[in-house]
Amino acid sequence: MSLFNIFNVAGSAMTAQNQRLNVVASNLANADSAVSSNGQPYKAKQVVFMSTQPMGQLGGTSTNSASNGVKVASVTENQSPMRVVHDPSHPMANKEGYVTMPNVNVVEEMVDMISASRSYQNNVEMMNTAKTLLLKTLTIGQ
Repeated sequence: MSLFNIFNVAGSAMTAQNQRLNVVASNLANADSAVSSNGQPYKAKQVVFMSTQPMGQLGGTSTNSASNGVKVASVTENQSPMRVVHDPSHPMANKEGYVTMPNVNVVEEMVDMISASRSYQNNVEMMNTAKTLLLKTLTIGQ
């Protein structure tokens, strides 16, 4: 694998983790929203990654590249049951006084956010290390 392919792999991973962070932010922002834009309770979303994707299909320079990259396969709705909270004074409460709230688990979302953030940081460090190695290689001949 060429040292230049590292930039493509790390860049694709950073793009995927950025999308994951955006989904986590959306989930956290809607954790206490009784109604989403479609009039129903918000359903938490999850990012599904592909295992590996040849860089030629991700926009790399060569279709025969030996490097792999990261790609988001889809963003799916979490199928866990919605939270039901007893709050008779809430305007969205049913006859029994229960309100259907989003199925967002704030603790899981925070862990997911930390994981995505650290993964993003690791890829930035990998790109910086590769850049330093390339610059050192250029100075060897001087």
